[in-house]
Amino acid sequence: MADDLLMIVPTRGRPDSVPAILECWRQTGATADLLFAVDDDDPVLAGYREHMETIHDPRVHWVTGPRLRLCGTLNQVAVDMASRYRFLAFMGDDHRPRTVGWDERFRICLSGGPGIVYGNDLLQGETMATAVALTSDIVSTLGYMAPPSLVHLCLDLVWMDWGRGMGRITYLGDVVLEHMHPAIGKAAMDAGYQECNSSEQATADATAYYHYRDEGGLHADLEKLRALVEETA
Repeated sequence: MADDLLMIVPTRGRPDSVPAILECWRQTGATADLLFAVDDDDPVLAGYREHMETIHDPRVHWVTGPRLRLCGTLNQVAVDMASRYRFLAFMGDDHRPRTVGWDERFRICLSGGPGIVYGNDLLQGETMATAVALTSDIVSTLGYMAPPSLVHLCLDLVWMDWGRGMGRITYLGDVVLEHMHPAIGKAAMDAGYQECNSSEQATADATAYYHYRDEGGLHADLEKLRALVEETA
């Protein structure tokens, strides 16, 4: 893997997201490496394999492993890759980069030291970092890219907390990574959306987030991140 930026895309049940995202790479001139993380028990695993076998691009990779849900999969890949990339990014399999040179804009924003950058998803905008890039030393320092107590939701809230707490977060409103979400009619509701947006999952992740934020987890992480900023200043 030659590039300094890796985009990690945990994905399940949506093999057609692979060619759709690759088309976005082509249209936007992206040079970032791209890694699809797929569950080895995915009922449509063969569909992912079929797509990946037709790709002959050294930037594009995929890994399979036990199902750890979105946060668990992201953390496993990010920790594994933190020593190999200067910058790590995340987007869902329902995000689509639209802005030419979006990845270079991310690199420029992160080149000054530890920090976080996110673009405009045309759904949450500046409010939430639903697709994000950060310096890999954040992952190395904390041992994860998002608190392991989370499953699918509220990761974006944590990234906002980290960035603001470090004083190192940038929103690029003119850089679009569109969130093709059924909440605004840009995708059909499927089993994946139903599972991760169920009331049970929303309650569980919200409870875990508030515990992390209010019971010392966020405070401890921000102490480490602020120390990281001071060390690299």
